[in-house]
Amino acid sequence: MRIHCLLLLAFCLLSCPITPGASLTGLGHRADHYQCVKNGGFCLYSACPTYSRIVGTCYNGKAKCCT
Repeated sequence: MRIHCLLLLAFCLLSCPITPGASLTGLGHRADHYQCVKNGGFCLYSACPTYSRIVGTCYNGKAKCCT
């Protein structure tokens, strides 16, 4: 019985994605902070500096993407 529990635990850990949304990257979906950095921006929880502007969001809408 103990072996079955260990095998089930190992299977569950191996089949679960490491990060939320990791299974979606194969479908072409990317996290918003990845898209921000890829387009030359940076993520800030506070307001963007005066020389930059807001172009989107990061971390599921919790931060701003500034360029």
